[in-house]
Amino acid sequence: MPVCLAIPGKIVSVENGPPPSARVDFEGLTKTVSLLYVPEAAVGEYVIVQAGFAIRIVAAEEAQEALALARGTTIDGASAQPTSSGSLAASTEET
Repeated sequence: MPVCLAIPGKIVSVENGPPPSARVDFEGLTKTVSLLYVPEAAVGEYVIVQAGFAIRIVAAEEAQEALALARGTTIDGASAQPTSSGSLAASTEET
């Protein structure tokens, strides 16, 4: 079963439209996305993007946590490990 992983990106610029769009930075890769579903999104905020549309604004802390997990580490430097349910959890065990 295919799984889609949504990575938060940070809005670096906004074009007011129509339709509104933004340049979003995904850890060095910048893409233009539609703000049709979240027109209130502003520069500096993080958004989740699906199929070219920003679909949700996320808090900076939540975005940083998701980015750390995507990199395979947690914010405090512990290794992120998959759980039995398939989600990621921090592991502080040394291997």
